[in-house]
Amino acid sequence: MAAGNSSSDFPFWKNFYIPSYLLLPDSKVEAGARIPGCPVLLFINSKSGGQLGGNLLVTCRALLNKHQVFDLGLESPEKVLSRIYMNLEKLKLEGNEAAEKIQGTLKIIVAGGDGTAGWLLGVVSDLKLPHPPAIATVPLGTGNNLPFAFGWGKKNPGTDCQSVEAFLEQVMKAEEMKVDSWHILMRMRAPHEGSYEPIAPLDLPHSLHAFGRVSTSDELNEEGRHTFRGGFWNYFSLGMDAQVSYAFHSERKLHPEKFKNQLVNQSTYMKLVGTQGWFFASLFQSKSKNIAQLAKVTIMNREGQWQALHIPHSIRSIICLNLPSFSGGLNPWGTPHGTKGGFTPPYVDDGLIEVVGFKDAWQGLLLLAPHGHGTRLAQAQRIRFEFHKGATDHTYMRIDGEPWKQPLPTDDDTVEVEISHLRQVKVLATHDCKAKSIHRPMINGNQDTQEDDSPEEESIPEEEWRKFGAADTFKIPDEVDMARFS
Repeated sequence: MAAGNSSSDFPFWKNFYIPSYLLLPDSKVEAGARIPGCPVLLFINSKSGGQLGGNLLVTCRALLNKHQVFDLGLESPEKVLSRIYMNLEKLKLEGNEAAEKIQGTLKIIVAGGDGTAGWLLGVVSDLKLPHPPAIATVPLGTGNNLPFAFGWGKKNPGTDCQSVEAFLEQVMKAEEMKVDSWHILMRMRAPHEGSYEPIAPLDLPHSLHAFGRVSTSDELNEEGRHTFRGGFWNYFSLGMDAQVSYAFHSERKLHPEKFKNQLVNQSTYMKLVGTQGWFFASLFQSKSKNIAQLAKVTIMNREGQWQALHIPHSIRSIICLNLPSFSGGLNPWGTPHGTKGGFTPPYVDDGLIEVVGFKDAWQGLLLLAPHGHGTRLAQAQRIRFEFHKGATDHTYMRIDGEPWKQPLPTDDDTVEVEISHLRQVKVLATHDCKAKSIHRPMINGNQDTQEDDSPEEESIPEEEWRKFGAADTFKIPDEVDMARFS
């Protein structure tokens, strides 16, 4: 049945409508209630996309059961999912077949920016639910890299009933696909003077997948060191691109009234690329900005052995990439020809992360051209950055779009950042999916198959959560303003 089509006795939205007794504990069982073929829970960041998030919330609640549509600004997804799954388990023990069917076919739709989408992925990953639901993403942010990678687009969608039903139809037809998540650990010695702790734009860091400071009882904690942990789904970056992102977030914090529109946000970002000197980095940036000058980089290869990674001195930005979507849909890794240089196409579920370097923004613009890509450096199971005393006292980092300024050692101490594979979660992918699975390289018939031949878990106690931090894998503390994740 096409979206919007309905009959007098079977409207299209009934395919997704979940009866209230399956959602609300201690509700009276509704005898004869129809069980949907594609049950969904919707989590919406009502502050994303200007007014779009709020408008979408109203439409979805009018179309579906209001108890299956949640405002992330009012209730956290872990509380919602824990409550619903406990209710379903209780009903299953009572012999309710509908609860078992719902649990086996349930899907999640999350509407917001990349930060919001990543939050839901992290929560589902952490909860280790029975029959964990696959997740579809509605692009309400600026970059929308996560939705774009799996075929949900990058433009903010319509919020009327017809648009919502069209999206629901895509969810019904979408295929499930697994995606890797990556753990990130940062350690630094407690300095004699000053601090090496991360500095976010004008405030405590508000990154979704930023680090939770490890408890003193945690096995990862080391005597005399500060340890932070967290994770990401899309990328970790270091250098000039993170510096531009830091400037953008700082400007948005100072003048939020100027950042109400996706197009304006993107235009402002491009202006900052120019004013930060990223186009002429080799001319206007000191050699202290070169990654090779900043850090010693080692990787764990496919055979499980650590080895030094050579970084050309021209590289001023490094991206550790999990998905083929960066800065609004660009693919820095590209598609290597065969196994040239020992590199393979990027798969989102192979336990390997792609490491790409950039010299300046001009090289970044090559991504807009057919077969364009950055400087491919490695595909690794793990990667480690060691920062020692050098020519600069700070650098810039970001994960999944959230930047921070990182102080670096001024004496003989070190700052270490290590990235390693964590686990996987299921997502929903449309026929326009850009991401590829190692198990199903041609998950759809619309993949770009052209190849280029150019050269080339311990839990953290609640009292240890910080704004710059995620409990377990990725967790946003309750006091964080949801508007920051749009």
